[in-house]
Amino acid sequence: MASNTISPLFFFFFLFLSFFPSSHSLSGYFIDCGSTSVTTHDGRTWQPDSAFVFSGINKNITDPVLDPTLSTVRSFPRALNRKFCYVVGPVFRTRRYMVRTTYYYGGVNGVQSPPVFDQIVDGTVWSMVNTTDDYDRGLTSYYEGVFEAKGKSISVCIGSNTYTDSDPFISALEVVLLGESLYNTTDFVNYGLRLVARHSFGYSGSNLRFPDDQFDRFWQPFGSSNLNVTNRTVSASGIWNLPPSKIFETELRTDQLEPLELNWPLISLPEANFTYYIALYFANDHPSSSDNSRVFSISLNGITYYHDLNATSAGHVVFASRWPLHGSTKITLTPSPQSKLGPLINGGELFHIVPLEARTLVRDVINLERVKSSLNNPPTDWIGDPCFPQQYRWTGITCSEGSRIRVITLNLTNMDLSGSLSPSIANLTALSGIWLGNNSLSGPIPDLSTLKLLEIVHLEDNNFSGEIPSSLGNLARLQELFLYNNNLTGEVPQSLTNNERLDLRIFPGNHLLGPPPPS
Repeated sequence: MASNTISPLFFFFFLFLSFFPSSHSLSGYFIDCGSTSVTTHDGRTWQPDSAFVFSGINKNITDPVLDPTLSTVRSFPRALNRKFCYVVGPVFRTRRYMVRTTYYYGGVNGVQSPPVFDQIVDGTVWSMVNTTDDYDRGLTSYYEGVFEAKGKSISVCIGSNTYTDSDPFISALEVVLLGESLYNTTDFVNYGLRLVARHSFGYSGSNLRFPDDQFDRFWQPFGSSNLNVTNRTVSASGIWNLPPSKIFETELRTDQLEPLELNWPLISLPEANFTYYIALYFANDHPSSSDNSRVFSISLNGITYYHDLNATSAGHVVFASRWPLHGSTKITLTPSPQSKLGPLINGGELFHIVPLEARTLVRDVINLERVKSSLNNPPTDWIGDPCFPQQYRWTGITCSEGSRIRVITLNLTNMDLSGSLSPSIANLTALSGIWLGNNSLSGPIPDLSTLKLLEIVHLEDNNFSGEIPSSLGNLARLQELFLYNNNLTGEVPQSLTNNERLDLRIFPGNHLLGPPPPS
């Protein structure tokens, strides 16, 4: 292994040792969105999505499609700043997964142009979905990213934004377990990867994927008039990212001692302060580096990326963990003075590095889920992370700021809720306000004595029964307690009636002993 460094942020590695075993098993979840039955396609079993999502409706595509997974979609209501999520699991915590979403509009919403919306992974906006250009050309759109599982499940969400003019939708969702070596210089605790381009250079066939790629990554063709097909065999298990050996069977090259230039990727990258993970793959026909048959340097937009790569048939990858790019990108391969032949290149991957948003405190998430489970008709967007992305917070939730994110208020007034109020609400210890008025909640009022920051409780106009918990009088910060129009019985705790600072409203509509407190 050799390395080269030009600044603290950018690292380059030249790897060709064989110490990672190769496997052709494919482990993960393959979800046919909108389907109601199990299907088999492309050598794998696709599950219907009903076990993973709890909102939206199934719709059929009327356009003829070759891929049966495109014949149905799940469509979600157009609702600004609300997210609708698939929860996929169980998964292995701290392992990284490829997440791929597929979209084919097919005119399913009855309007000419597809909607434009956000997609979200575990509380981070991963990318905007815009399938308009692909749909106009009769093509399918897919998006791919790499993320570390932070818990026992991964949430993949669709969110309506201001660009959406019809209901958002999704055709298929795949979550595939990756090998532990893949992209392992990325700080997956704080970042994810969003695929920008992945190509097999000199190749002109259909996408390379499973079983050629054991993780079913798509390697698109990047053909050229100077296509060369070889019979070389490269043990790709020697390269951390485990590319398919088939990408080394074609190449872009020149045998002349002259630079080889290519514009890649073909799209113009945003003019913003983004950084990228770049991996470029090389293999020469000659097995030994001692003959200096192909030695060349690599530059990106005129900046040296790697110096004097001596390519052999063992296979090599040169990659950067963080590299700034914007606009068009030109790769230049320049032969070194000692080289006997010109340069070549076999493949490339380019990812946008996505900073991950914070996450809600796990304890709060668990207890909010318990509150949700006690409700018969909870808000449909109560899924995924409660506080993130910030513009897609759960309905009725406000959250704290800083490094430790807590749920601080719960307001579900007039939401047509039924069911009961789970005692787990008392474990949301950062709550300062609870507004649940004008619903149809029943059962006892739980003990809220652990909520030391609680200032306001509105439970009026429900069907709560039983006694008023005396422990409410022990909440030093409590300023408002509205309980009128329920089915409460028993005595009114003196700790409440004697509190001159408390705005207590318990009449009319209850069956309490004793006169109402003075107004």
